[in-house]
Amino acid sequence: MPDIADLEIFARVVTAGSMSAAGREMALSPAVVSKRIRRLEDRLGTRLLQRTTRQIALTEAGQGFYERIVAILASIEEAESYVSRRSALARGTLKVSAPTSFGRMHIAPYLGEFLDKNPDLGVNLVLSDDFVDVVGEGFDLAIRIAELADSSLVVRRLAPTHRILCASPKYLEKHGMPQSIDDLAEHVCLAAAHQDPWRLEGPGGPIAVRASGPVQTNSSEVVRELTLAGVGIALRSTWDIGPDLSAGKLKIVLPDYRASKHVGVYAVYPSRRFLAAKVRVFIDYLAGLYGPSPYWDKGLDAVLNRPTAAE
Repeated sequence: MPDIADLEIFARVVTAGSMSAAGREMALSPAVVSKRIRRLEDRLGTRLLQRTTRQIALTEAGQGFYERIVAILASIEEAESYVSRRSALARGTLKVSAPTSFGRMHIAPYLGEFLDKNPDLGVNLVLSDDFVDVVGEGFDLAIRIAELADSSLVVRRLAPTHRILCASPKYLEKHGMPQSIDDLAEHVCLAAAHQDPWRLEGPGGPIAVRASGPVQTNSSEVVRELTLAGVGIALRSTWDIGPDLSAGKLKIVLPDYRASKHVGVYAVYPSRRFLAAKVRVFIDYLAGLYGPSPYWDKGLDAVLNRPTAAE
C-alpha cells in the first residue's frame, strides 16, 4: 500500500502545478518531492506525471489515480478532524478506578455536580483497594492514595493526605490516653493486614510500630468501625475520619506522631500526550475540589501543622 504522505505529496504537486511549488507549500525541497513521486510510481509500476523543465502534466493513469486519491485524502482529513473535535470536547464514558472508601466518600457524592457541568460525559466508577493495571484493564485514570515511586504512568497530585493515630472516647476512658509512643505496647492497636506495621515519624525520627489486637482483617473499613466502637487505637487518614474527629466520635492520640507526609491522593493515567478532554476535565475537577488544603482537614490545622523531626 502506498504511503499516505506520498499520496499527499502527489496531490499537492498536481494542485500546485510543479514540484518546486508543492515543495514550498509543504516545506520540502524539490529533490525530496521528486524522490517521493518516483517512489510512488515505482510502487505502482506506472508513470503518473510527464515532466518537462517548466511544468508537469498528468498521464492518463495519473489522472485516474488523482481523481480517486482526492476522495481518499478528503476522507482521511475528515476522520482526523472528527477525532480532534472529540479530543477537544469532554464526551464519552470515563472509566475510573478508585479505592473503595475514598471513592464512596469523596468521589461518588460529587459525580452529580461533575456530570451537570459535563452533560456529554458518563462515568464508570470502579471501586477496588487493589492497584489495578490502568492500561491493561482499559482505565482512563486511577485515583491512588500512596507514596508513589517512579512509574511509566503520568502522575498528578490532587491533595495531601495525613494519617494520624486516633481512638474513641469510650476506649480512652477505659484504657487511658497513651503518653508516649512506648505506651502503645500496652494498648490494642488495630490495623488491616496490609497496614501492619505502622511507619510513623515523630520527635525521635522514624519508627515502626507493630499493631496487635483481638481482630484480624484485610479490610480498612472494618478497622474504622472497630475504632469507632471503642475496640482500640488505629492509624487513620484524615480524609476517612475528619467528620468523626469534628463530631467528637474520635480523638487524636499522640499528635506528635504521624505517617509519612509524602503520601498523597494522586491521579494516574497512561499518557500526557494527546490527553483526552474527558480525562483532563475530571482531573481538574477533583484537583479543584480537594486542593492543597482539602475540606476533610478543616479544623485540624493545629495538629497537622506540627513539625516532626523529619521536617
